[in-house]
Amino acid sequence: MKTAVYYNNNDIRIVDRPKPEIKDGELLVKAKASGICGTDLMEWYRIKKAPRVLGHEMAGEIVESRSDKFDIGQRVFVSHHVPCNECKYCLAGNHTACEMLHKGNYDPGGFSEFVRVPKINVGNGTYILPENVSYEEGTMIEPLACVVRAQRIIGVGEGQTVLVMGSGISGLLNILVAKLKKAKVVATDINEYRLNMAKESGADEVFNANEELGIKADRIIMCTGAMPAFEAAFRYIDRKGIIMLFAIPNRNISIPVEDFWRNELGIVSSYGAAPVDLEEALELIKDGKIDVKSLITHRLKLDDIQKGFKIAGEAKDSLKVIVVP
Repeated sequence: MKTAVYYNNNDIRIVDRPKPEIKDGELLVKAKASGICGTDLMEWYRIKKAPRVLGHEMAGEIVESRSDKFDIGQRVFVSHHVPCNECKYCLAGNHTACEMLHKGNYDPGGFSEFVRVPKINVGNGTYILPENVSYEEGTMIEPLACVVRAQRIIGVGEGQTVLVMGSGISGLLNILVAKLKKAKVVATDINEYRLNMAKESGADEVFNANEELGIKADRIIMCTGAMPAFEAAFRYIDRKGIIMLFAIPNRNISIPVEDFWRNELGIVSSYGAAPVDLEEALELIKDGKIDVKSLITHRLKLDDIQKGFKIAGEAKDSLKVIVVP
């Protein structure tokens, strides 16, 4: 089978590998669509484990099953990271802190023709796609679930002013979810195309990130790794406000500790999604409450994945780039 092996952002090689063999309780899924995530483009982060097959936003069709829970021919979304549901973190509702979630993955990755789904992923992270949810929409379940979790952590709600810094795909999803929660949303970016998309996605106000904003936000959601945005966030956060690190820069940030102390500010991070978030995201897509299909701007074959990384990395007129093996 074909696989796309990642060495760095500019060196992704199409390599032939044997199709994985499955064991008891496992599935073999033919990948029908896999999204390129913003974290896939974080070369400083990904290169540490290269060479490897990336791709964790995958939807496909079951072609072999050794599980009594799923049958051949079923359309599924498969979560790459799943919790054990037994450790102290899981039992406390902190599934994304689970060691199993951080260690596990499917084999070899979504940027391949076939994927072996380990038994624990079958049990704790495989979801049947409703008839009205396409494979392409299925690739958006995990990104949307990450947004659902982040906003749950910081308690986004009605009457708040939420500043979304960065209006790429994660920023737009955060706008859509925050508007669903009836918050006032302000969005920033340096890309005019993405600012227009932020407006179309429901942002009440949009600003070029190079402008100085005259606002104070109750919640700030960082959807860019640009250091100037993080420096600006500390100027825009209101008293008792919370800054969510949805994206991170490639170096440490300095925190104005006196402001944090006097104004009782908070800064938190969010990594991944828990099963409850994945289930909610799937429902939001199924019920048409969040339109993810309109955010998919580019579709490429597995052979053209290098071009896909280039399009996603340049971030000109692209939002979500998906690979269709």
